[in-house]
Amino acid sequence: MPTDLSDVYTEIVGEHSREPFNKYHLDHPTDCLKGHNPSCGDEITLELDVEDGVVKDASFTGVGCAISQASTDIMIDLIRGKTVEEARHLAHLFIGMIKREITDDKELEELEEALALKNISHMPARVKCAVLAWHTLDDALKDKEKA
Repeated sequence: MPTDLSDVYTEIVGEHSREPFNKYHLDHPTDCLKGHNPSCGDEITLELDVEDGVVKDASFTGVGCAISQASTDIMIDLIRGKTVEEARHLAHLFIGMIKREITDDKELEELEEALALKNISHMPARVKCAVLAWHTLDDALKDKEKA
């Protein structure tokens, strides 16, 4: 079984890092926030279009390792169309999974394709790469949840 999960992880990270579908500038973002991982140089700019409490659209630009680029691309696929509260919940769920604080597979199913990044929690040097976008998202949305 671990070999299968490794294969899925390799395929998903490779696909999303080589051809990130969500890597472009939005025409009129309502929010724009930079995220930086000084330990390996990953740097992203997350652009969001949030209207009426819903993430209508999102994109990113920047540079980084395959894990940070893939994690950001997957995250955007997951949050598009979600409410601010749902997007923040997913960010907390993902970060909890990577920190090994949330281990219930049933609860983690909400992460869909992002679940393939679960084993990064066993690679301490890569944890910050995986969570960069999710922390940036949470920071960008924290003031919007009550708005």
